[in-house]
Amino acid sequence: MPATDDEIKEKYLERAIRELNRFNRELYECQRCPRGPLMPVIGSGHPLADIFLLKYAPRQAEIEEGVAFYGRAGAALLKSFRRLGIDPLAVYGTVVVKCPVPDTELSDRDCRARLIEEIAIVQPRMVVVMGELALRELNALELPLAEPLEPNFGEIQTLTPSCEALFVPDIDNSLDDERAKRSFWRAFRKLGEWWADFPPY
Repeated sequence: MPATDDEIKEKYLERAIRELNRFNRELYECQRCPRGPLMPVIGSGHPLADIFLLKYAPRQAEIEEGVAFYGRAGAALLKSFRRLGIDPLAVYGTVVVKCPVPDTELSDRDCRARLIEEIAIVQPRMVVVMGELALRELNALELPLAEPLEPNFGEIQTLTPSCEALFVPDIDNSLDDERAKRSFWRAFRKLGEWWADFPPY
């Protein structure tokens, strides 16, 4: 008897969970970056999310918890998702520099390239790139079939044939300044328009 759509989705989800667990174990065991006794900062959210949030490096609250988008940035984004009508369960967030090193330039190039595998596991339909450093790193990765992204805030661009991208200001730098906050919101609300047009299947 052929598998139902729900059964197929369940199998894909189980596989993504297994692969993310393996991916995170490998991060914990990696010794390439001089992070000392601190643990890497891992991604958080749905393992097969439609929306993939990408920041360059973690802030202190994320380092302390070991989870990307923990703290002020995550709380601000949850509020934004509510305003835009986006289901937070359709979101996954991560950072390029996963190890809490004193200087992000000390992070190993191969470790930053692990992002390729993380994107491949989650298989998002949209990558929201936060800030110029994250954009530079994503373009440098040369994802399979990827188009280079332009630094145009609030513009939906094609990343790969199956995934689009939205470039927005760095969320962490937008939290304490009203002008920067407005710039972030102007760009980020484009995600709400994209989500509203997204087919519900």
